[in-house]
Amino acid sequence: MEQTTKRRATSTAKAESAVKEAPAKQVKKSAPIKRKVEAPTSRVYQTVNGGGIVHMIQSKGITIFDEDSGQVREMRYCPNEPSIWRDEQSDSARKEAVVFRNGNLIVPRTKPNLMQYLDRHPGNQANGGNNFKLVDNNKDAQINLEKEFSVSEAIIAVRDKSIEELLPIAIYFGMNINRNASEIRFDLLQKAKKNPSEFLGAFDSPIVKVRALVKQCESYQIIALKNDGAYWFDSNKMIVANPAGHDCDDTLARFLMTEKGATTRSSLEERLEKLG
Repeated sequence: MEQTTKRRATSTAKAESAVKEAPAKQVKKSAPIKRKVEAPTSRVYQTVNGGGIVHMIQSKGITIFDEDSGQVREMRYCPNEPSIWRDEQSDSARKEAVVFRNGNLIVPRTKPNLMQYLDRHPGNQANGGNNFKLVDNNKDAQINLEKEFSVSEAIIAVRDKSIEELLPIAIYFGMNINRNASEIRFDLLQKAKKNPSEFLGAFDSPIVKVRALVKQCESYQIIALKNDGAYWFDSNKMIVANPAGHDCDDTLARFLMTEKGATTRSSLEERLEKLG
């Protein structure tokens, strides 16, 4: 009996030892996905407002401020010249018109002088012009991504924030809050999708909560807002005067954000809280 027990113990020990000594199974890493992003061999410029089948940009008497020299200089495109500056071009310089066809002009990298000319041209949208622009797909994609991410962030805020956090925002944007929470969220969702930057910025704006306080106090007849100023509703005593041409609720809100208006703000909050 004792020998049988010893055999079983030995067998169990060997099994446990085999388990411990078994090499860990290695997870094979998948091969990295390779991309081949080629550098552009040309630049594409595009007219901003159509321009017709053939569009020729201004080329005579173009002077701009040159940051490098600190001077106003005349520039012109001459294919046989390395520089776009007239004062650096030779006497044999040959001017050439810059023509867009079907709204586009493709400039190969073998024409750096033409690229420089177009990049500095006052008609370029990047320089404040409204004639043509450089087509930058990467930059356009980044801008569109930021817009889409901003919309997504705003939508998530409407979904995840409590109704108590959303009510000041709703009041700030002039929405009726005496409704079901789902109705308020729906209206906020439309605002968030239409202007996500303004919507998200409202959460960090110090005046939003104060404007909400003012609107609530007016609604519950704690204060009265008139053209000439804000008053206590019960005593008709003026809280702050309102300059001509200004919104009284905005004037009061900004007053409450000052050190002088801090006591009044506390009093308004206490009165509103007592109403339950």
